[in-house]
Amino acid sequence: MSHTPGVRQAQKQQSRRALLDAALGLLEHQNLSGVGVREVTREAGLSPAGFYRHFRDLSELAVVLVEESLASLHGMIRRVLAESGDSDQLIDRSVELIADHVREHPAYVRFLARERHGGVRAVREAIAAEFERFADEVAAGLGAQPASEGWSRADVRMLAELYVEHMVATAAAFLEAGPAGETRIARTARTQLRLITTGRRHWLDEG
Repeated sequence: MSHTPGVRQAQKQQSRRALLDAALGLLEHQNLSGVGVREVTREAGLSPAGFYRHFRDLSELAVVLVEESLASLHGMIRRVLAESGDSDQLIDRSVELIADHVREHPAYVRFLARERHGGVRAVREAIAAEFERFADEVAAGLGAQPASEGWSRADVRMLAELYVEHMVATAAAFLEAGPAGETRIARTARTQLRLITTGRRHWLDEG
């Protein structure tokens, strides 16, 4: 029974998951450019030859981690866009959602923050492409709101990019500050969002 296709496939997925988890654990403490295949396979309890049955190289593995990391971030952004209430309530809830996301996915947030401007081009490009898609999604959500009436598509996209950058920067700040700094980071994030919201209200004002 151990050689049936279903069991072999399950074992293959288990090995692949072990490699991804091992790499993510190592990347909590160092850049991707400083990690080697042998380190990852040793951490995963596999042979180096086993690594190449799943990935061409560490860059390919890291791009999969980008997809996983941003899938969790994608869910957070959708929850933020789905919130309702007045502007202060939305701001407070948005900051809470970001803090919750960091608590739930610290390794993924750290990986993205470090590798977004890291030394591996394929990973930088994968992260940039995903952030572009996030901005598109946020722009679609913002464009449907009454507050965006009269705005050009380019201006709505600019606002979306501003919100996405703020969410990512706030997540990184929560991560670096740790529990002791959460109150300070949340206060700063709320103030920044209020400033953005005020600017949005008056963007079309003359003079």
